[in-house]
Amino acid sequence: MEFKDAIKEIEGYQDIVQEREVLMKYGSDMTSYRGVVERVLFALHPKQLRLSVSEIIQETSSAKTIRFVAVEGNLPPFEAGQYINIFVDVNGIRTSRPYSISSSPAQTAYYDITIRRVDDGFVSNYLLDEVKPGDEFVSSGPSGVFHYNPIFHGDDLVFIAGGSGITPFMSMMQEVADKNLSSRRIHLIYGCKDDCDVIFQDRINAIVSRHPNISFTLVVSDPPDNYQGRTGFITGKLLQELLGDLSQKTFYLCGPELMYNFCLHELEKLGIRKKQIRVEVFGPSKNVTAQPGWPSNIKEGDQFTVSLKNGKTIKASAGESLMVSLERNHIVLPALCRSGECSLCRTKLLSGKVYQPEGVKLRKSDRDYGYIHPCMTYPLEDVQLMI
Repeated sequence: MEFKDAIKEIEGYQDIVQEREVLMKYGSDMTSYRGVVERVLFALHPKQLRLSVSEIIQETSSAKTIRFVAVEGNLPPFEAGQYINIFVDVNGIRTSRPYSISSSPAQTAYYDITIRRVDDGFVSNYLLDEVKPGDEFVSSGPSGVFHYNPIFHGDDLVFIAGGSGITPFMSMMQEVADKNLSSRRIHLIYGCKDDCDVIFQDRINAIVSRHPNISFTLVVSDPPDNYQGRTGFITGKLLQELLGDLSQKTFYLCGPELMYNFCLHELEKLGIRKKQIRVEVFGPSKNVTAQPGWPSNIKEGDQFTVSLKNGKTIKASAGESLMVSLERNHIVLPALCRSGECSLCRTKLLSGKVYQPEGVKLRKSDRDYGYIHPCMTYPLEDVQLMI
């Protein structure tokens, strides 16, 4: 007996044949659904968005909110605390910067990003001074892991913000208010240099007045005479005084580098476990030469040669990330976070010695095979890259 005949003797064979005939007659071959999955995934997780500025809102004397709407189609949903990476051309240099979305994820008609002026702010000053309604930009889709996870983070949250680090927390608090998530308790502790430049102060006060599960403490480090509020820094003693038992709380930190270093040390002294602390990435250090492990014989302005695999060479400063040096020479790498976390700029280092600050999230395989994140990598001698 041949195989084609033997298979017909298998129990259930005829039932399968009959079922196949029914399906062939009345079923669908799914041709009409071709591409549906891809379209849905792209709508939810687009690689790029085309955005138009619809409105610019003056928040304080040094901060503005830029409201973006989609040029076409809809904006994808996002988690409160995520960011978008805005691509810009400034003085002939193509670069990008990530900005937290400060608007509520309860609506997706627009994305707000809130920008504060900083000394020598290359992109931020351009956005604050040059951008006007109607201008169009390209951005990434919403990204980042600095957001609430109900499984791991509990319902008792402490937000520690400094300066423009309030932006992801504004989105998180607005979501809780918009959805009336009364079981989620939020304690916002916001450190500012003075009381005249507090971003979102009126909005925060309005939310707190309507939602007893949200509290707000402003801490001013350089107060005017006769100031009646909290002053100084956000210390462990202050946290205990405001919040009592800290053992079951989850802490979120977002702000300038100095605040991170100070507050993380204070939390460590209180015995707060690392798994209770969520930290937003903050980008390259203002002064990388002051970081632990920086070689004392290398100065910030020392110049080195960066050789690319195609034979091109550029000059790079020791105190400037390789990504910025490449962009100054019109060589643009894929980028999203610019903080050594997303891995999009991952590049192979063929030769040379570099410095990478503590906290850069390189995989073990990357370290073993010589890959770096140029956004958080600084040359210590002449280097060669596979670009």
